[in-house]
Amino acid sequence: MQPLQIQNSLTGKKELFEALTPPNVGMYVCGPTVYSNVHLGNVRTFLSFDIIYRYLEFIGYKVRYVRNITDVGHLVGDADEGEDKIGKMARLQKVEPMEIVQKYTNDFHDVMRVFNILSPSIEPTATGHIIEQIAAIEKILDNEYAYEVNGNIYFSVRRFSEDYPYGELSGRKIDELLSNTRDLDGQSEKHDPLDFALWKKADETHLMQWPSPWGMGFPGWHLECSVMSTKYLGHRFDIHGGGMDLKFPHHECEIAQNVAANKVEKSVNYWIHGNMLTVNGRKMAKSEGNGFTPEELITGNHKLLERGYSPMTVRFFMLMGHYGSTLDFSNDALIAAEKGLSKLTKAVETLQNLQATEKENLEISVSDLSDKCYAAMNDDFNTPVLIASLFEGVKWINSASDERIRLNQDQIDGLKTIYTGFLGIVLGLENEGLNTEKSTGGEDLATHLLDLLVELRTDAKANKDYAGADRIRITLSELGVNVTDGKDGSSWSHE
Repeated sequence: MQPLQIQNSLTGKKELFEALTPPNVGMYVCGPTVYSNVHLGNVRTFLSFDIIYRYLEFIGYKVRYVRNITDVGHLVGDADEGEDKIGKMARLQKVEPMEIVQKYTNDFHDVMRVFNILSPSIEPTATGHIIEQIAAIEKILDNEYAYEVNGNIYFSVRRFSEDYPYGELSGRKIDELLSNTRDLDGQSEKHDPLDFALWKKADETHLMQWPSPWGMGFPGWHLECSVMSTKYLGHRFDIHGGGMDLKFPHHECEIAQNVAANKVEKSVNYWIHGNMLTVNGRKMAKSEGNGFTPEELITGNHKLLERGYSPMTVRFFMLMGHYGSTLDFSNDALIAAEKGLSKLTKAVETLQNLQATEKENLEISVSDLSDKCYAAMNDDFNTPVLIASLFEGVKWINSASDERIRLNQDQIDGLKTIYTGFLGIVLGLENEGLNTEKSTGGEDLATHLLDLLVELRTDAKANKDYAGADRIRITLSELGVNVTDGKDGSSWSHE
């Protein structure tokens, strides 16, 4: 296996990756809470772990990749009090909660396909594991790290910290956390302000609830990931990932729950966190008015965009930044990414038609280029350095095409191996367009993209955003795609 170094959030150090049971690797990534459309920050997070998944498989590991769907228990504001995000959206749209779950799960999958993000090995849902969550709570209660108050079960952070460290992942200390914590309304029943909910009692207005030994209720958001990760990967596994914003409290709580339930000193060997997107130096957020949806990015229908950009351009742009660094989003950056991707794809096309010479060009070392590509990815999945190395090969290809240099067949074949492997398999970058076929479960990328845009138009009409719906229809029309509305929904056809 390649000597892979990973930046471990738990230790704050870059460490040599050693699988628990090679060649098998267990990786869990926190998936979406399916109450709204996917935003671009989500895309970057899942793209980062798509690259990690791809590269581990590329160098010979057999990865069980688990990415969950949160379809209950994630409350507004990420706190222990308030309304369930999915329940709230169901109430606002006057539909069943599972309709919201299905709608936005479908949207999530559509967006993942558009950006060529691979499906996980297993995609469990929180509602599908209620029994397992109740069992985990009972174990934590039996181990005396939790307590019941009025049908609510809370994890005792102070009691846990007497036996195990709490705050290692985020670097926070209990005393410091307490000094910055205020008692909030509705939390007075907790023994300690730092305690968090494992199970919440539901009143009659709560749309999603299940029977438990403590009455009707629903699981806490933190608990869900603990249960689903350990069920499919074991009480100790290799990699746990997610966005930087989940490090505290979500992932910190996961660690505590895993240890408290299963009495293991270390539940995860390597924690990996992807960083955020910024826009012109400011954090990307809906509240700032600078958040982008994939649909807005592709169509260009956003006040901060000069025009639309293709999914592969966006994918390439994101890969030009290291997953652990903030990435600034701008028109100039997207244009640069578009030009860079075009150079790479044209070079690959040129490579296919190069005529070989019998004599080897001793000034060109394809093996050295290959080593550089592996070295980049082995250095904590450093995609910017990998891309820079691939551009070195572009110079050789273009020079050979112009007959300024000559390459023999072994050199040409070596370059083909590099670009097929690193550009196609590892980075997942492929030619795109309406006439370019790409197999994704029997359908091409363009089809998925058009399906997504039509679905987004339908959502816009349902939300009475008729101007937005018209913009999508007009944009598609300009591309030669006609949208037809019928009693069974909308459909598209290409001229």
